[in-house]
Amino acid sequence: MSATDSNTEGPHPGSELNAANPAQIAADFETVSGTPESRNPQDTPAGHSRMVIVDPANPSTEVLREAAEVIRRGGLVAFPTETVYGLGAHALDVDATSRVFSVKGRPSTDPLIVHVVSVEQARKLTRTWDDRAEQLAQRFWPGPLTMVLPKGNVVPDDITAGRDTVAIRIPAHPIALGLLRESGVAIAAPSANRFGRISPTSAGDVAEELAGGYDLLLDGGPTLVGVESTVIDLTGDTAVVLRPGGVTVEDLESVIGKIVVLKRQSHAEDRDALAPGQFLRHYSPSTPLVAMDAPASVMDALAQRLRADGVTVGLIELPQRPADAARVLYSRLRAHDGTADLLIIRTMADGGIGDAVNDRIFRAAQGNVISSASDEVTGRLLNLIGR
Repeated sequence: MSATDSNTEGPHPGSELNAANPAQIAADFETVSGTPESRNPQDTPAGHSRMVIVDPANPSTEVLREAAEVIRRGGLVAFPTETVYGLGAHALDVDATSRVFSVKGRPSTDPLIVHVVSVEQARKLTRTWDDRAEQLAQRFWPGPLTMVLPKGNVVPDDITAGRDTVAIRIPAHPIALGLLRESGVAIAAPSANRFGRISPTSAGDVAEELAGGYDLLLDGGPTLVGVESTVIDLTGDTAVVLRPGGVTVEDLESVIGKIVVLKRQSHAEDRDALAPGQFLRHYSPSTPLVAMDAPASVMDALAQRLRADGVTVGLIELPQRPADAARVLYSRLRAHDGTADLLIIRTMADGGIGDAVNDRIFRAAQGNVISSASDEVTGRLLNLIGR
């Protein structure tokens, strides 16, 4: 186990975030992140844009107001949510959001999620708001659920990939909520990393990825959920999950009844995506990665064969508990990146938040999924790394 992972094992209070209870949200962050003094400022690389350490359970109003002013004047603020860190800009300021695309190297075909602080603010960004949206908002907001709805005229096409819809959510993080409240505007915020790379779950990840592309970085400690929000499309008669995430299909169906789960799709990057996170190359380390859909013994056998051919292999195991696996997935990928010729990670059992973990693994591996240690598989992997 690497040092990056040493403090992330076992159950913790944020694994099943109580999204409907803001007081519980603050308590969760206080428990997992501690006070600002308990985190070392040197953990975040220096020499980039300004970074401020913020108590995630009780963020400084002064700091939030400073960050809000940066947003209002068209700047970029990197900040934590309960899922991953986001790179935020005034959602209705086209110049500001165009800078988000530029800093990330994100194609304009990939829409941005708009973060708001209230249901009332969300309604103002949409043309229609039906009973399903109301029920889901009351149950899961603030929380890791994004709803795709018919967009209002006020929403620029630039952040919706030209589609007539907008993706909206209320994040369940005291810093994110405080920033939204103090700024008084909707904030478009994709993950704060270079496009296609591993999503950031700490301020150090953001600084490493974007190297000063932001104006201000709010360090609120590690994120709690660890994978992005669930995206559900409510524009048709039948609700459709476009991306699995922090709210499970089972939870959604308990509120609005039967929904359709979109079969895993991999859009070409020159095509408009229905939702963020649908391109094949996403969440990926620089080191070639393959997903193993087989027992650990098969992964070990394959690693032995590859090592016999002179290949250095990094094996990535995740906790068995799906919520814990989600929380450490990106930190494990990042910790192992660059340490071997090839990385192999095992998938999880489907169901619950395990669906989100497997989706991210599939895309991080760019669709390279194996299930045996055969000669054919070994040969494929040797070709993959250019041997």
